[in-house]
Amino acid sequence: MKEPVAFRTLLGAVSLVLPLMVFAESNVQTGAGVLAAKAHVDISIVIPQILYLRVGTGSNYTTGVLTANAVKNLISFAPTAAQVGNGVALAGTGGNLGGSAETAAVVSNGGNVTLNATSGGAMLDAAGASIPYTQIKTAATNGFYPTLLPAPVLQNGASANILITAPASKVINADARWTYTYANTRVVPAGTYGGVNVRNGRVVYTATMP
Repeated sequence: MKEPVAFRTLLGAVSLVLPLMVFAESNVQTGAGVLAAKAHVDISIVIPQILYLRVGTGSNYTTGVLTANAVKNLISFAPTAAQVGNGVALAGTGGNLGGSAETAAVVSNGGNVTLNATSGGAMLDAAGASIPYTQIKTAATNGFYPTLLPAPVLQNGASANILITAPASKVINADARWTYTYANTRVVPAGTYGGVNVRNGRVVYTATMP
């Protein structure tokens, strides 16, 4: 069946109009003397909000790589029999930096950030004896950025919130080296306390941006 002439004419008209719809503005000036032709382009950039938290192994945020990494590090302490409960703080092993130290960082672009840490309660051994999280201390020392990221004080349960105040730009780049020590101020029964997500051995750090 043949197409009506009016339909073919309409298609031809639309084909002539379409290029004008997708090209940027054009202008033409004619005449003698100095001519000035102007064309305008409107540009829009939509930036999403970003909140990046790293504690331990993670992406290389200092070069702008903000990606997820599921690796979780284990920090271990093993006092000798002579050291148990003598009140001398002990360094441990593990952590992505070794020596019971972790890389910690917050990168965001939406204003102030609140940081805290939560445990399931005191660390337990297989027999139910416990070591409170107040025995685990975290010291923050300078990282890559000038802004030091403080470490939450670990508790049996939720820690107090730490407020990271954003500058006028709303962009936060804060990091640190967090080094964990065992205060070792009490004698407790022999056993393995905590562990890899067992017997309250896991601490969950949470960064929140309004």
